[in-house]
Order: sequence, then C-alpha cells, then structure tokens
Amino acid sequence: MTHHEDERTRLHGELLRMGGMAAAQLEAALDVVGRRDDNAARRVIENDAAIDRLEQETSHDVMRLALGGPLARDLRGILAAIRIASDIERIGDYAANVAKRSLALNEMPPLPHARGLSTLGALALRQLREVMLAYRDHDAAAAERVRESDAELDAEYTRLFRELLTYMMEDPRSITGCTHLLFMAKNLERIGDHATNIAENVLFLVTGEDALPPREKRDDTTPL
Repeated sequence: MTHHEDERTRLHGELLRMGGMAAAQLEAALDVVGRRDDNAARRVIENDAAIDRLEQETSHDVMRLALGGPLARDLRGILAAIRIASDIERIGDYAANVAKRSLALNEMPPLPHARGLSTLGALALRQLREVMLAYRDHDAAAAERVRESDAELDAEYTRLFRELLTYMMEDPRSITGCTHLLFMAKNLERIGDHATNIAENVLFLVTGEDALPPREKRDDTTPL
C-alpha cells in the first residue's frame, strides 16, 4: 500500500509538472509574438518535445498503478490522469503552433490586431494555471469556475475573429498576416477547451460524476 501511495503521489506530481511546463510554454509563445523574436520562437517549438516525453512517462506510471490493483477512487484518478495528460500534451502542441506562426508574422510589418491576440492568450493562460491549481488541490469549486470561464474566452475569440475578417476585407494587403493571426487565435481558443476538459476531469476525480450539464459556449465563428 505504501508503494501504491508513492506511485499515486508521483503521478500527481508529474501532471502538475506537465501543467507548469505547458503554462510556461504558452507564456513564452505569447511573449515571442509581442517581441517578434525568431530565436525565442524556435526555442518554444523545440521545448514541446519535453512535454511529449513527460506525457509518455505519465502513461507508464498510469499503467503501473492500474496493474497494482487500485480501488475505485484510484481508478477514477487513473482515468482522470490519462485524460489530463493528453489535454496538457495538446496544449503544449498549440503553444508551439503559436510560436511557429509568429516566425511567419515576423517577416511582415507589425499588425495592430496582434494586441487582441495577447488578450486572448492571457485568458487562456489564466485558465490553464487555475485549472492546474484546482487539480493540485482537488478543488471541485475551482474546477467549476474554470469550466464556466471558458465562455469569456470564447466571446473574446469571436470578437477578434470578426475584427480580423473586417480588417482583411478593408485592406487585402493584410490577408496573409491576419490569416496567421486567425489560426493563432484558434489555437488559443482550443487551449481554453483543453483547460476546460481538465476542469471536467477534476470534477470527475473529486465527485465521481462523468455526465456534466452542457456548458455555455460563445464561439459563434465558423470552425477553421
């Protein structure tokens, strides 16, 4: 039992570490967009491999726990861990994608609408950090707040999406740059979705409820 508890503690720590790495990755990606720094963007892209490796290690730890004959609560923890690790890995991918797009943007004149991307990114980063705290503390109320806050990120994404489309129609020369910004904004909106998935898994871990009521969505855009 002591060994089993050690494995659970190790798994918990690995997921928190993954979440911290993904948050740092996202923060760095948003920073390179503002600074237009090619070298820093390439470092963000390269660092994504570290999150991928940790996700693989977490999968191995989950298997060890499963083979150790866990109780019902442990089974919830194992299932939640598998889902959360996958969501964090995808968040790292999306942060790397933002950095990759920033390399293309750096070859063009600065666009004023990049500031809107910073606002959207700040919301996504806040969601990620708050949901990892909810996971750390097994805090169902905090997880529910993160789940509800995704509507705010959706609304900001919709606003930026429409603003960029309007700008492209008014100035065709901006189409290429704005298209990159649109894809970057979609990456950030998807990060919010994955943070929400983590929140729902925290709720499942704490309460055992896997069927949650539909959450509010304010993304009125056509999927990219």
